[in-house]
This record gives sequence, C-alpha cells and structure tokens, in this order.
Amino acid sequence: MRDLTRRQVLGFGGAFGLLAATGLAAAATLSRRPPVTGAELRSAVPLPPAFQVPLPLPQVLKPVAPGRYEITQRVAEAEILPGIRTPLWTYGGTFPGPTIESRRGQAITVTHRNELPVPTVVHLHGGRTPADSDGYPTDLVLPRDWADHHAMPDPRAVRTHLTRDYTFPLDQRPALLWYHDHRMDFTAPAIWRGLAGLHIVRDDAEEALGLPSGARELPLMIADRAFAADGTLDYPSVDATLRDRPGVRESFLGGVLGDVILVNGAPWPVHEVDAARYRLRILNASNARHYELEALTDAGRRLPLVQIGADQGLLAAPVTHATLPIGPAERYDVVVDFAGVPVGSRVRLVNRLGSGRTAEVMAFVVARRARDDSRVPPVLSTDLPSWGPPARVREFSFRAGQANGGHGWLVDGSPFDPARTDVTVPLGDVEVWRLVADVHHPIHLHVAGFRVLSRGGRPPLPHDAGLKDTVSLRPGEAMEIVTRFDGHRGRYLFHCHNAEHEDMGMMANLEVV
Repeated sequence: MRDLTRRQVLGFGGAFGLLAATGLAAAATLSRRPPVTGAELRSAVPLPPAFQVPLPLPQVLKPVAPGRYEITQRVAEAEILPGIRTPLWTYGGTFPGPTIESRRGQAITVTHRNELPVPTVVHLHGGRTPADSDGYPTDLVLPRDWADHHAMPDPRAVRTHLTRDYTFPLDQRPALLWYHDHRMDFTAPAIWRGLAGLHIVRDDAEEALGLPSGARELPLMIADRAFAADGTLDYPSVDATLRDRPGVRESFLGGVLGDVILVNGAPWPVHEVDAARYRLRILNASNARHYELEALTDAGRRLPLVQIGADQGLLAAPVTHATLPIGPAERYDVVVDFAGVPVGSRVRLVNRLGSGRTAEVMAFVVARRARDDSRVPPVLSTDLPSWGPPARVREFSFRAGQANGGHGWLVDGSPFDPARTDVTVPLGDVEVWRLVADVHHPIHLHVAGFRVLSRGGRPPLPHDAGLKDTVSLRPGEAMEIVTRFDGHRGRYLFHCHNAEHEDMGMMANLEVV
C-alpha cells in the first residue's frame, strides 16, 4: 500500500483508541465469553424466517485431467435471500465455490482464471504449500486490461495475467481446508463478496475408522453477511470498486459483522437427517464474527458435540463439548448423534455469542429412523507430531497502535510491509511462540500446523486439542504455541484472520530458509 493511502486508511485515532482501551479493560476482567470485536451492519431488506431454506451442499469439482482442476473467478448472481437476486464474486459461479476433494500425498494443480474486475490471489488455508503457490498477497493474478495496481511495492512479487497455476503437494494429514482470496489490502471485502470454497483432504486410514460418511458427512461453511436495499451485499468499503483505496468506514475498523447467518450460502437453513450420527465439518468463514455453538432440541435438551478433529485433522482421541467456540478461519470436526431425538423433532444449532437473529445458525429435522453402522472410536489418530525442545522462543504482540501518523492494527508495533523480513527460521527448527492480544485476534500461521501449549499461563482449553493452524486469542490473553517448520522454504505469512485487521496491517513476514 502506498504511504498516502495507508495514512488515509489508518487515520482514525478515536475509533482505535476506543478499541485499545476496550482491550485493556477486557484484559483486567477476562470472562469466559468476552464481547466480540467489531460492529454490525443491519440489512435494509426484509429477512426470511429461520429454518425455511434447505441447506445447500457445495458441488464437488471434477478434475479436467488426473490431478488437474480449473476454476474461473467471475461475477454471478445467486438467490441467497428468497426472491432476491444478489450479485457475487465467485469461484466457478457459486457461493461457496466448488469443493475440491483430494487424497493425502497426491499432488494436484488448480488453474485459476480471473474474469473479475480486480486482481486476485488464491490461498489454500491450512495447506502445506510451496511458497510460489501459497497465495502471497502481492502475487497477483491481474484481470484483462488492468493497467495499474495499487499495492505496496514488492520487488519479490510474481504477477501473472488472467491465469495462474497453483500446485498443492498435499503431503499432510487429512483435514478440512479452505481456499479464499488473499489480495493485498482487499482480502476482507473479496471474501465478503463470495471468494471462498472448501478443500477436503482424505486418506485410507481415516476412512477405515468407521466415522459417519457419505450423506451423513456435512460440510458447513458458516458466514455472516448483510444486505443493502437493492439486494446486493452491503459492506462498508471506503472504495466500493475495490480498485484503489482500501479500508472500511471508521466505525467498522474493529471488524465487520453481518446480521444474516449463512450456512453454505443459505440463510438459517434447515436439513433433514436420519436418527443417526452425523459428522459436521464446520468452518467459520466470517470476516470477524466469533461463535459459540450449541445443539439444542425443541425440548431444550443439549446434544453433545463430540469433537474428532481440528484445523489440521483428527485429534488423538475424541473430546466432548457442551458448547464449542470457533473464531474466524477455525475449523472443527464434530459428531452429533441424533439417535435419541424423536422423529419429527428439530435440533437447532445456536450461537451463544449472538443476539436476536444472530443467535440462530441452522436447524436439523429428524425425519426417520435408520440403521447406523458408524462409530467414534476411542483412538482416532496416532500420527500427531511430537516435537523436541525448541531451538528458540519468540514473543509477538497483536495490538492497535500508531502507524504512519495514524492508528493501525500492528504486529509487534509495526504494520505489514512485504519488503521487510520479520522472522527468519531455518527449515526443520522447532520454535515456541508466545502470542499476546489486546482485543479478539484469531491468529493464522501459514505453511505449518502447531499445537497449543498454554492459555494465560494455564493449560490449553479442551477445544485447543489437536493440530491447528488458526487460534483465537481472547482480549488481553497470552498464548503459547509450538511448531516445527518442516514444510517448505520460502516467504510466508502469519497474521490476524479478522479480515479487516489483516487488511489494515496486522500481518508479518516469515522466511523459512
């Protein structure tokens, strides 16, 4: 981003001062469910009643040749709210984009063609990906007739016109990943407009466990949005074209929240289920909204959420939750057993952090009795990494602060600069990172999965189990994570995945050498 533009974007001292003060106050009175960071947009169209629209299931993308896929990024319209057509930026004409299903250790190449009016970048979130396919924010795919781009100068950027091949080795544990736009300064509005899709990695060992599968395995991409009076997606960009000036209006600098909860692109949908176990593969694809999920029957009985996986695949053993918090970009694999619910009854998936309409997510209607041969074994995985002593310990702060004459979202007091190397790590080294937050910050590390060692000097919480790539820091919280950088050499990122924070400077460069 040019300095002048960054000053324009970050010159909102009052709002950031309030956010910093809020974070400090929260640090002193940290509760189990702290306030969510961000401001909510209110839709200007009538919203449909909950649990009327059937849950869509994203189509699975077919390869054009063995190991090769093609996706065209283009503008399309969809009926998200009943009777209203909404223009979107899409992968392949749908929101969410098509799901890619792949096998562990079998490399694939995805060719993306950009027919949108702006540059794009594709990041496979959670992928152990070579740096040239990881989706660095300045590695732009330029659209036709794009004469200029307005991003911070980066001599290492690799730009292409119209198309780019992204190669993913997929030498990693089976897991639910997702792909989304990662363009410098404009990630948040691009995801909001529809540039997100799922990618599932599978292997034989996981499939042999007997977990719910087929029609009883449901991918659930949860995202909030708001709608303008003309049916378009409302978003408070300072430049609605997303061509020149990045950033959002002052009151939304903490993050943008919508008042409509979408699951797989449908508002508060409903899905018929058998009286059996179901595997719910949940992604929080919201820009800034946090959720605390709970499954409740019509009679008010809470169904256990049996967590079997995290961002980077299966846990060692199941963990049972009454409620499950999930921050932006986190994924959880849970099994819900509907066997004890009377046929004809409804089970609501609710959000304990929401209010009004945002307290509801979706519903399941138990339609029939059915045979269920699935199981949740006591041992799920034996391949979780166990790393030796760390070569070094680092500390990083994620806070609001001064930047270029204004206020910004900063890592260690500095806004993002692609020309600066913030961290250099030798390939294969084990490191412990201590992460410190002022307000809510979901922190994402590219290329390497990690394990949570502690929160606030205490043991990890139950939902911190397993191998993760994104972790939700609560206001005033410090957390320790451990990882080994054994994937690939090159330039990568770590950043806040509150997408508005990310666009306004809360990213840093990681060089694996």
